Amino acid sequence: MISRIDLRGDALPEGGALRDLLPRAEFDVEAALEKVRPICEDVRHRGTAALIDYARRFDGVEIERVRVPADALDRALKELDPAVRAALEESIRRARIVHREQRRTDTTTKVVPGGTVTERWVPVERVGLYVPGGLAVYPSSVVMNVVPAQEAGVEGIAVTSPPQKEFDGLPHPTILAACALLGVDEVYAAGGAQAIAMFAYGTDECRPVNLVTGPGNIFVASAKRLLKGRIGIDAEAGPTEIAVLADATADPEHVASDLISQAEHDTLAAAVLVTDSPALADAVEAALAPQVAATKHVERITAALAGQQSAIVLVDGVDEGLKVVDAYGAEHLEIQTADATAVAARVRNAGAVFVGPYAPVSLGDYCAGSNHVLPTGGCACHSSGLSVQSFLRGIHVVDYSRDALAEVAHHVVTLAEAEDLPAHGAALKARFGWKVPQNK
Repeated sequence: MISRIDLRGDALPEGGALRDLLPRAEFDVEAALEKVRPICEDVRHRGTAALIDYARRFDGVEIERVRVPADALDRALKELDPAVRAALEESIRRARIVHREQRRTDTTTKVVPGGTVTERWVPVERVGLYVPGGLAVYPSSVVMNVVPAQEAGVEGIAVTSPPQKEFDGLPHPTILAACALLGVDEVYAAGGAQAIAMFAYGTDECRPVNLVTGPGNIFVASAKRLLKGRIGIDAEAGPTEIAVLADATADPEHVASDLISQAEHDTLAAAVLVTDSPALADAVEAALAPQVAATKHVERITAALAGQQSAIVLVDGVDEGLKVVDAYGAEHLEIQTADATAVAARVRNAGAVFVGPYAPVSLGDYCAGSNHVLPTGGCACHSSGLSVQSFLRGIHVVDYSRDALAEVAHHVVTLAEAEDLPAHGAALKARFGWKVPQNK
């Protein structure tokens, strides 16, 4: 059901050589560009009419407008299962606790007497938040996108999710209910590349946004790449990933269930176990079959576990395991080893780290308080998950008096002339009658 990669015996290679030995899903964003380019251009020129046409073509629904009416949001919240509502409210409460602590404060630094630099943290004016609507329903993604934007102070928040045939062309009602719970009343029934283009170019129903966040399929990721610059983006999210670093102390039933939990997302989902215990590897593999057979989405999970992106990786020890998981840079990384807290503290590359047997990835997906919009495809080596910081911009405010400028003017002129940019120096000379004061 799942392949093995044996890295025991020899010294592990470094950097890219080690990454190349590890499993990864094929996810060619560049190849999808030529498919999404005409879609985005069509939305740019025809706006809502194009979105309605793509809803018919890709989603099999007939809609007359893209924006979800307010009464549909109210109805979805009113009809929401009370248990689901309570769970969403708890998810929101915990996410607010964590993300509120991420708020930034302005900082003023006195460089010299009369010369200060202030770093102001300013939220983006308007954001578009994408919530997937394919094989599963993701109201949790509404929470994970909206809460940090709200805590950052973003004034304009718009959410989009694909229209659903079984719900008369509206997004799934649980997604609508989550929006209503969060006080978001600007919601659209649009998915795929066309939704990203709607946010980037605007339509008669939707004003353009400054930033788009949220995971999606390869066409969403490709549209983000195509339109980056016109809009800011959080990431080009690929298939979800879990890596588990475990030793002989781990419970194989727990490890197997956690691998399955991420494989449940789609057939490209990656499930990777890194262990120095062949006995644990055998036990996990033995546990997978009966657990998979008992799940609802057997075919999807089986395909994900059997795919090239999933594997059990054998290493000589936990130190070598850490090198492997750092090279892999998992979206979600579980540490199920002896002294898991100390081992987790040594991790450098991961979207989120889950420590010990009682912090499964599923907790982070819903109710840990952490964010589940995380870097995939090894991007955790340079990128972070979604946070309040994602919605803020740092702006430096420079305030110098005449005397403070005079003190450093000759250095500015010298550097400007060294770079053959004399007009830069002339801008200072003009302030001092073309004679720049010299240091005393």
